[in-house]
Amino acid sequence: MANTKAYAATAPDSGLAPHGIDRRELRADDVAIEIDYCGVCHTDIHFAQNDWGITQYPLVPGHEIVGRVTAVGDQVKGYSVGDRVGVGCMVDSCRECEACKDGLEQYCLDGMTPTYNGEDRHDGSVTFGGYSEKVVVSERFVVSIPEKLEMAHAAPLLCAGITTYSPLRHYGVKAGHKVGVIGMGGLGHMGVKFARALGAEVTIFTRSDSKVAEAKKQGAHHVVISTDDQQMADAAESFDFMLDTVPVQHDLNPYLNCLKYDGTHILVGLLEPVDPALNAGNLVFKRRVLAGSLIGGMPETQEVLDFCAEHDVRCDIEMLDMQNINEAYEKVKKGEVKYRYVIDMATLKGV
Repeated sequence: MANTKAYAATAPDSGLAPHGIDRRELRADDVAIEIDYCGVCHTDIHFAQNDWGITQYPLVPGHEIVGRVTAVGDQVKGYSVGDRVGVGCMVDSCRECEACKDGLEQYCLDGMTPTYNGEDRHDGSVTFGGYSEKVVVSERFVVSIPEKLEMAHAAPLLCAGITTYSPLRHYGVKAGHKVGVIGMGGLGHMGVKFARALGAEVTIFTRSDSKVAEAKKQGAHHVVISTDDQQMADAAESFDFMLDTVPVQHDLNPYLNCLKYDGTHILVGLLEPVDPALNAGNLVFKRRVLAGSLIGGMPETQEVLDFCAEHDVRCDIEMLDMQNINEAYEKVKKGEVKYRYVIDMATLKGV
């Protein structure tokens, strides 16, 4: 498995370029996968450019991986050569804590091992992601891609999909509920599709009038322009849930006011301090809940794939050649992609 072709960043300002990496030999519980497609997540950009100050270089991003099994370890029981499979945001955890035993490996008390920029629990090596030809992953952290799903469209479900599906399922969104989705990017458009498939009445909150038609095309029943004071006033105390997909600092207070009493505002995009400050009265006087949610555990990741196959839900994607990744990063930062780039890894083979 040595000398695997990949694209890597070697410094915060290096961009991504061809880079050879070594993949480990199969352990007893490992699955070897030839990667067909890999989605591009904004998190990839944050790590490549060391925005969070924790990147280990060289960095091979990519945690929306789909492909086919090429080999399995002696103890693997669930997969065979040729199977369509996926790998998401994590490749290991302690497997022994309460969270892991509950199938919530993303909340592992010892910390999950991320697909890239993590430390392998066995040999201490740095994990490399899906911008590469191949990957080797423990069977527990591999999922099956249903035959009804197109492989390229399935890739973003392993991050953008599970990130929005998990909180909607956890908090019990169902028919009769009113759900507001804040933001219309890669996460937001999946939030709309899932909430609607679960039977909810869905409203998109966006700052742009130009996105009204697109929001309704994606399945939103209604659209609220969040910069319009009258529209926000009309939306006050109307919603059971707000799914907040915005990844940068923004004022939560106006959106909290849109919740009914006992309503829940769920953060899935923001990883920074809340700014401006939260008015606690917006919570206290209506018994509202401000919550957060991180991807999903392995059972739920399989569940979201099966759900999408059953309900014909798919992520909107733009296909990308590996050689154009740096230009794609700039477009993602400017919000110029609808809604998720997916890399055709066949374009890496000639590098």
